[in-house]
Amino acid sequence: MTDFLVLASTSSFRKSVLSRLLIPFETFAPRVDETPLANESPKNLVTRLAEQKARAASLSYPKALIIGSDQVAVIGDTVLGQPGSHEQAIKQLTQASGKQVDFLTGLCLLNTNTNQAKTDIVRFSVTFRSLSLAQIENYLVKDKPYNCSGSFKSEGLGIALLESMDGNDPTAIIGLPLIRLIRMLEAEGMQVI
Repeated sequence: MTDFLVLASTSSFRKSVLSRLLIPFETFAPRVDETPLANESPKNLVTRLAEQKARAASLSYPKALIIGSDQVAVIGDTVLGQPGSHEQAIKQLTQASGKQVDFLTGLCLLNTNTNQAKTDIVRFSVTFRSLSLAQIENYLVKDKPYNCSGSFKSEGLGIALLESMDGNDPTAIIGLPLIRLIRMLEAEGMQVI
Protein backbone atom coordinates (compact mmCIF):
# COMPACT_ATOMS: atom_id res chain seq x y z
CA MET A 1 0.00 0.00 0.00
CA THR A 2 1.20 3.49 -0.77
CA ASP A 3 1.70 6.18 1.84
CA PHE A 4 -0.42 8.88 0.23
CA LEU A 5 -2.04 10.48 -2.79
CA VAL A 6 -0.45 13.21 -4.92
CA LEU A 7 -2.07 15.41 -7.54
CA ALA A 8 0.56 16.37 -10.13
CA SER A 9 -1.15 19.61 -11.09
CA THR A 10 -1.22 23.28 -10.14
CA SER A 11 -4.81 23.63 -11.37
CA SER A 12 -7.07 25.04 -8.68
CA PHE A 13 -9.99 23.44 -10.57
CA ARG A 14 -8.51 19.93 -10.37
CA LYS A 15 -7.57 20.45 -6.72
CA SER A 16 -11.13 21.48 -5.91
CA VAL A 17 -12.58 18.47 -7.74
CA LEU A 18 -10.22 16.00 -6.04
CA SER A 19 -11.02 17.45 -2.61
CA ARG A 20 -14.61 16.20 -3.09
CA LEU A 21 -13.36 12.66 -2.36
CA LEU A 22 -12.37 13.67 1.20
CA ILE A 23 -9.03 11.87 0.87
CA PRO A 24 -5.92 13.74 2.05
CA PHE A 25 -3.57 14.57 -0.81
CA GLU A 26 -0.62 16.76 -1.69
CA THR A 27 -0.08 18.73 -4.86
CA PHE A 28 3.04 18.83 -6.99
CA ALA A 29 3.82 21.31 -9.77
CA PRO A 30 5.06 19.22 -12.71
CA ARG A 31 7.37 20.89 -15.19
CA VAL A 32 6.35 19.33 -18.48
CA ASP A 33 6.64 20.70 -22.01
CA GLU A 34 3.06 20.58 -23.27
CA THR A 35 3.93 21.19 -26.92
CA PRO A 36 2.22 18.61 -29.16
CA LEU A 37 4.51 16.29 -31.11
CA ALA A 38 4.41 16.36 -34.92
CA ASN A 39 1.18 14.71 -36.15
CA GLU A 40 0.18 13.77 -32.59
CA SER A 41 -3.53 13.09 -32.20
CA PRO A 42 -5.44 14.86 -29.41
CA LYS A 43 -5.97 11.49 -27.66
CA ASN A 44 -2.28 10.64 -27.77
CA LEU A 45 -1.39 14.16 -26.61
CA VAL A 46 -3.54 14.10 -23.46
CA THR A 47 -2.51 10.54 -22.59
CA ARG A 48 1.19 11.33 -22.99
CA LEU A 49 1.01 14.56 -21.00
CA ALA A 50 -1.07 13.04 -18.18
CA GLU A 51 1.55 10.31 -17.73
CA GLN A 52 4.49 12.72 -18.04
CA LYS A 53 2.98 14.93 -15.34
CA ALA A 54 2.55 11.95 -13.00
CA ARG A 55 6.09 10.70 -13.68
CA ALA A 56 7.51 14.19 -13.08
CA ALA A 57 6.34 13.88 -9.46
CA SER A 58 7.62 10.34 -8.95
CA LEU A 59 11.15 11.28 -7.83
CA SER A 60 9.74 13.45 -5.06
CA TYR A 61 7.18 10.84 -3.97
CA PRO A 62 8.64 7.31 -3.99
CA LYS A 63 5.71 5.72 -2.11
CA ALA A 64 2.58 7.30 -3.50
CA LEU A 65 -0.26 7.11 -5.94
CA ILE A 66 0.26 10.05 -8.29
CA ILE A 67 -2.51 11.50 -10.43
CA GLY A 68 -1.66 13.18 -13.72
CA SER A 69 -4.27 14.79 -15.94
CA ASP A 70 -4.37 16.82 -19.12
CA GLN A 71 -7.24 18.18 -21.17
CA VAL A 72 -7.84 19.60 -24.62
CA ALA A 73 -10.96 20.89 -26.30
CA VAL A 74 -11.46 19.73 -29.88
CA ILE A 75 -13.70 21.08 -32.65
CA GLY A 76 -13.48 18.65 -35.55
CA ASP A 77 -9.71 18.27 -36.01
CA THR A 78 -8.81 21.57 -34.35
CA VAL A 79 -7.38 21.48 -30.83
CA LEU A 80 -8.23 24.39 -28.53
CA GLY A 81 -5.88 24.64 -25.58
CA GLN A 82 -5.83 27.29 -22.89
CA PRO A 83 -6.25 30.64 -24.62
CA GLY A 84 -3.87 32.63 -22.41
CA SER A 85 -5.22 35.96 -23.65
CA HIS A 86 -8.48 37.79 -24.19
CA GLU A 87 -7.94 37.96 -27.95
CA GLN A 88 -7.30 34.22 -28.26
CA ALA A 89 -10.35 33.47 -26.07
CA ILE A 90 -12.53 35.55 -28.42
CA LYS A 91 -11.21 33.50 -31.36
CA GLN A 92 -11.87 30.20 -29.60
CA LEU A 93 -15.40 31.07 -28.48
CA THR A 94 -16.26 32.50 -31.90
CA GLN A 95 -15.08 29.24 -33.43
CA ALA A 96 -17.12 27.22 -30.89
CA SER A 97 -20.31 29.23 -31.38
CA GLY A 98 -23.14 26.95 -32.51
CA LYS A 99 -20.87 23.89 -32.61
CA GLN A 100 -20.14 20.74 -30.64
CA VAL A 101 -16.86 20.76 -28.73
CA ASP A 102 -15.36 17.55 -27.39
CA PHE A 103 -13.30 17.80 -24.22
CA LEU A 104 -10.77 14.98 -23.99
CA THR A 105 -9.25 14.43 -20.58
CA GLY A 106 -6.23 12.18 -20.27
CA LEU A 107 -5.98 10.58 -16.84
CA CYS A 108 -3.01 8.71 -15.38
CA LEU A 109 -2.61 7.02 -12.01
CA LEU A 110 1.01 6.10 -11.30
CA ASN A 111 1.86 3.75 -8.44
CA THR A 112 5.45 4.67 -7.55
CA ASN A 113 5.86 1.46 -5.51
CA THR A 114 5.45 -0.65 -8.67
CA ASN A 115 6.26 2.04 -11.29
CA GLN A 116 3.05 0.98 -13.06
CA ALA A 117 0.94 3.65 -14.74
CA LYS A 118 -2.70 3.18 -15.68
CA THR A 119 -4.03 5.65 -18.26
CA ASP A 120 -7.41 6.41 -19.76
CA ILE A 121 -9.19 9.08 -21.77
CA VAL A 122 -12.59 10.44 -20.77
CA ARG A 123 -14.63 12.39 -23.32
CA PHE A 124 -17.26 14.99 -22.49
CA SER A 125 -19.06 16.90 -25.24
CA VAL A 126 -20.84 20.23 -25.12
CA THR A 127 -22.82 22.09 -27.75
CA PHE A 128 -22.45 25.85 -27.66
CA ARG A 129 -25.33 28.21 -28.32
CA SER A 130 -24.96 30.58 -31.25
CA LEU A 131 -23.15 33.47 -29.58
CA SER A 132 -22.85 37.10 -30.55
CA LEU A 133 -19.54 38.92 -30.17
CA ALA A 134 -21.18 41.02 -27.41
CA GLN A 135 -22.14 37.86 -25.47
CA ILE A 136 -18.62 36.48 -25.85
CA GLU A 137 -17.04 39.75 -24.69
CA ASN A 138 -19.45 40.04 -21.76
CA TYR A 139 -18.73 36.48 -20.69
CA LEU A 140 -14.95 36.89 -20.90
CA VAL A 141 -14.99 40.10 -18.87
CA LYS A 142 -17.04 38.44 -16.13
CA ASP A 143 -15.51 34.93 -15.93
CA LYS A 144 -11.92 35.41 -17.24
CA PRO A 145 -11.43 31.77 -18.36
CA TYR A 146 -7.97 32.35 -19.85
CA ASN A 147 -6.45 29.30 -18.15
CA CYS A 148 -9.23 26.92 -19.26
CA SER A 149 -9.23 24.67 -22.33
CA GLY A 150 -11.71 26.04 -24.83
CA SER A 151 -12.01 29.41 -23.05
CA PHE A 152 -14.88 28.64 -20.71
CA LYS A 153 -15.67 27.33 -17.23
CA SER A 154 -18.73 25.11 -17.05
CA GLU A 155 -18.72 25.38 -13.26
CA GLY A 156 -19.01 29.16 -13.55
CA LEU A 157 -20.88 31.53 -15.85
CA GLY A 158 -19.70 29.46 -18.84
CA ILE A 159 -22.77 27.26 -18.42
CA ALA A 160 -24.76 30.14 -19.97
CA LEU A 161 -22.85 29.63 -23.24
CA LEU A 162 -24.14 26.11 -23.71
CA GLU A 163 -27.08 24.55 -25.49
CA SER A 164 -26.44 21.05 -24.12
CA MET A 165 -23.93 18.75 -22.41
CA ASP A 166 -23.29 15.07 -23.10
CA GLY A 167 -21.09 12.80 -21.03
CA ASN A 168 -21.03 10.21 -18.28
CA ASP A 169 -19.00 12.20 -15.75
CA PRO A 170 -19.61 15.94 -15.21
CA THR A 171 -16.25 16.29 -13.44
CA ALA A 172 -14.50 15.32 -16.69
CA ILE A 173 -15.26 18.69 -18.22
CA ILE A 174 -13.49 20.36 -15.27
CA GLY A 175 -10.37 18.32 -16.03
CA LEU A 176 -10.38 15.50 -13.48
CA PRO A 177 -12.89 12.68 -14.18
CA LEU A 178 -13.65 11.40 -10.69
CA ILE A 179 -15.80 8.43 -11.68
CA ARG A 180 -12.91 6.86 -13.62
CA LEU A 181 -10.33 7.99 -11.04
CA ILE A 182 -12.23 6.32 -8.20
CA ARG A 183 -12.15 3.00 -10.08
CA MET A 184 -8.40 3.42 -10.66
CA LEU A 185 -7.78 4.21 -6.99
CA GLU A 186 -9.82 1.20 -5.86
CA ALA A 187 -7.84 -1.05 -8.23
CA GLU A 188 -4.72 0.11 -6.35
CA GLY A 189 -6.24 -0.71 -2.96
CA MET A 190 -7.37 2.79 -1.94
CA GLN A 191 -11.01 2.73 -0.86
CA VAL A 192 -12.92 5.97 -1.36
CA ILE A 193 -16.11 4.91 0.43
